[in-house]
Amino acid sequence: MHAKFSLKALTMAAGLAFVAQGAMAQDIKIALIAGKTGPLEAYAKQTEAGLKLGLEYATKGTMAVDGRKIVLIVKDDQTKPDVAKTALQEAYDDDKVDLAIGTTSSAAALAMLPVAQESKKILLVEPAVADSITGDKWNRYIFRTARNSSQDAISNALAIGKPGVTVATLAQDYAFGRDGVAAFKEALAKTGATLAAEEYAPVNTTDFTAVGQRLFDALKDKPGRKIIWVIWAGGANPLAKLKDMDPKRYGIELSTGGNILPALAAYKDFPGMEGGAYYYYEIPKNPINDWLVSEHEKRFNAPPDFFTVGGFAAGQAVVAAITKAKSTDTEKLIAAMEGMEFDTPKGKMVFRKEDHQALQSMYAFKVSTDTSKPWARLELTRELKIEDMQVPIRNKQ
Repeated sequence: MHAKFSLKALTMAAGLAFVAQGAMAQDIKIALIAGKTGPLEAYAKQTEAGLKLGLEYATKGTMAVDGRKIVLIVKDDQTKPDVAKTALQEAYDDDKVDLAIGTTSSAAALAMLPVAQESKKILLVEPAVADSITGDKWNRYIFRTARNSSQDAISNALAIGKPGVTVATLAQDYAFGRDGVAAFKEALAKTGATLAAEEYAPVNTTDFTAVGQRLFDALKDKPGRKIIWVIWAGGANPLAKLKDMDPKRYGIELSTGGNILPALAAYKDFPGMEGGAYYYYEIPKNPINDWLVSEHEKRFNAPPDFFTVGGFAAGQAVVAAITKAKSTDTEKLIAAMEGMEFDTPKGKMVFRKEDHQALQSMYAFKVSTDTSKPWARLELTRELKIEDMQVPIRNKQ
C-alpha cells in the first residue's frame, strides 16, 4: 500500500512537473494590428519591420524571453476603425494573445481602446498619435510607445516659436490633425509667438488653392516673421502646393514636422526650413541606433525610417516589460511597465505612470542644403529632452 501510494505520488509529481514545464515554455503571443492596406500602408509596413527588428535586438536574436518563444500574429485593419476593433477582439479571444500592439490610424486606435479594457489585456499603441488615446479616451490597459500629438506639437512650437513670430496652421480634419493643432496652440502660446489662423481640410484633399489663399490673407499684413505650420499624414503634400502659390511674395515661410524618407524628398525644395521631428536616422548617437541603421541598410538596402524606429521601440518595451514582470500576466505587466525606463534607438524612453505615455526626446531640425541623398537631410539644431518638453497629462483620472 505504502509503495503503491509512493508510486502514485511520484507519478502525480512527475505530471505536475511536466505541466509546470509546459506552462513555463508556453509561447508568448503578441498581436500586431496595422493599417497594411489603405492610405497609411507605408507607415504600417515600417512598423512591422521595426517591431521584428526590435524583438530580435531585445532578445539577442533568440526571439524568446525566459525560454518562452515569441509568436507574432499580424492583422490588417485596412485603416478602418470597425475592422481594427474586430481584429483586436479576435486577437484576444481567438488567438489568445498575451498583449497587442497597434495601430496606424488614430481613429482606428481609438476604436480599439474599449476592447482592451473589456478584455483586460494590454494594448501598446504604436504608431497612432492622437492625444486623446492617452488623454480622455485612455484606460489603464493602454500604453503608448509612439509619440503623442503634444510631443509632436511641442517640439514644433519650440523649433519655430519666438516672440515676434506669427503662425497660421493647416491640418487634416480628423483626430490626428485637430489634436495636433490643439496641442501646438497650447505650446506655441508659451513661446511668445502669436497664432493668427487655423485651417482644416478633408483627409484626401488635393487642391489647396482656397485654403492656401485664406492662410496667406491671415498672415500677409502681419509684421515680423510669418510661418504657415502644416501637420499632415499620408497622401497629398500640401507643402509643395502651398509653395507653388508663392508665399514668399508676402514674406511667408512654411514649416512642418519630420516625416518618412519618401515624404522628405519634397523637403529638398525647402532648404533652411525648420521644424520638430520624432526621428531621423542620422540624428541619434547611440549603439542601438547604430545597430538599427546598419542592419536595416543590410537587409532592406535603405536606412530605417520614422515608423521603423517606433516599431523597434515597441519591441524593446515588450521584452523589457515581460523580463521585468517575469510573466505575461496583465496585472504583473502593468505593475512592471508603469514608470519603466527602456532603451531605444532614440535613447531612453519612460512610460509615465499617470497616463502610460512614453516620454522621449524629440529633435528640432533645419533642412540641410546638402542634396546628395534622394531625400532632404535633417540637421539637428537642438535635442528636445524629456525635461524640456513638459508634456501635459491629459487623461481625466
